Amino acid sequence: MSGGIQQEILQLQDIDLSFAASQVLKKLNFQVRTGEICALIGPNGAGKSSVINIINGIYRPQAGQIIFAGKALKQYKAKHAPYLGIARTFQNLALFKHMSVLDNVLTGRVLKSRYSVLGAILRLPRSKQDEDLQRLKVEEILKLLNLQQYRDKVVSTLSYGLQKRVELARALAAEPKLLLLDEPMAGMNHEEKQSIAEFVKKINQRLGITVLMIEHDLAVVMEISDHIVVLDYGKKIADGTPQHIQQHPEVLSAYLGVQRVDVTPSHSNELKI
Repeated sequence: MSGGIQQEILQLQDIDLSFAASQVLKKLNFQVRTGEICALIGPNGAGKSSVINIINGIYRPQAGQIIFAGKALKQYKAKHAPYLGIARTFQNLALFKHMSVLDNVLTGRVLKSRYSVLGAILRLPRSKQDEDLQRLKVEEILKLLNLQQYRDKVVSTLSYGLQKRVELARALAAEPKLLLLDEPMAGMNHEEKQSIAEFVKKINQRLGITVLMIEHDLAVVMEISDHIVVLDYGKKIADGTPQHIQQHPEVLSAYLGVQRVDVTPSHSNELKI
């Protein structure tokens, strides 16, 4: 976390979400503080991705409200999220596979550009200055995520782990206040997971971006998170620090199915039971 305990940037209050006869989230309440890394964990079907989709404006809850940066979001849709300062990555890669790394990340700068497409086509001086500024910002992000050597590579030629890093870079290009990461380490080997974990910490600490992530690798979660929220069948069953969550009896029985968990993240990505 990049500072001490600070004001909440995000609050979910009494959120209900249903699809047909299936209730996905039930009176869900939790808060994310400014500057922290918050992990949302729970078994498959617990409702984690639905929470991210609500925060991103893809789903609209039947009840409850979302408060972001002190304002209740009314008539909120996904198209509004970037303007508010909310960016995300997805479980499945959503990149332009036949474009270069640089061009993929540049697409994340659309809202930051001050000049029109016509100005760019006509190569007007101010438009050229703006284009240079956007490229400079992207180069800074590529450097932060150690992607400079791949900047001109076509994305489809890169490894899966690198493509996930490019998607992370594109989300950062929008300069978000809140970054939503939906299983950023899914499908990766141990080394790739450790690399992404380090980049998430770097983003949080150097850029001061608040992170809310869904992640199944509990050792990584325990290692990098300031705050963990645990869901089970659409309900919150625990909410606290990694140390608190490790010892929480309801988490251990309902989520892990064990009596005690000892996590040693620096040496293994597995939970020791």
